[in-house]
Amino acid sequence: MIHHSAAWAALDAHKSEVPHMRELFAGDTERFSRFSLQDCGLLVDYSKHRITRKTMELLCALAREAGLEAQRAAMFEGQHINSTEDRAVLHTALRAPSDARIY
Repeated sequence: MIHHSAAWAALDAHKSEVPHMRELFAGDTERFSRFSLQDCGLLVDYSKHRITRKTMELLCALAREAGLEAQRAAMFEGQHINSTEDRAVLHTALRAPSDARIY
């Protein structure tokens, strides 16, 4: 289980190092631009969360340790990864154009 992994333990230990939100904004005038992104009309703003660069690095390490990249690839390939419903996930079909053919 991922919550027994080294990456999880590192992230859990890190949480006590993260300052209060007021301190995070006071100490970094570029916080919004550093922890937000915008694309295709969508704004994702992480700046108002108690995170630091180290937090993001640790979260990425946790994702790698969990095999997220391989699972994402399997999803796009239509592989059988939904174990609870015993089928492929087909999340990509929900976002495809209405005339797209999904197999």
